[in-house]
Amino acid sequence: MTLALNIGLIITSLLLIVLVLLHRAKGGGLSSLFGGGVQSSLSGSSVVEKNLDRLTIFVGLIWLIFIVGVGLDIKYS
Repeated sequence: MTLALNIGLIITSLLLIVLVLLHRAKGGGLSSLFGGGVQSSLSGSSVVEKNLDRLTIFVGLIWLIFIVGVGLDIKYS
């Protein structure tokens, strides 16, 4: 159980880092690397950005569940 929680925590942590870095920032950030810095019709509150927001929130909630699970595993071990 501990191994599964730790592996899940590592995977969701890395995925959450990537998803946060993909968000559009004021200064460009990592998201401008994939778009080449060119503004397109997909900028703003497009479907792609809304889905990225939803996916980031979902992965964040899964990450939070893994954190609570690891904490409970440590407490009751």
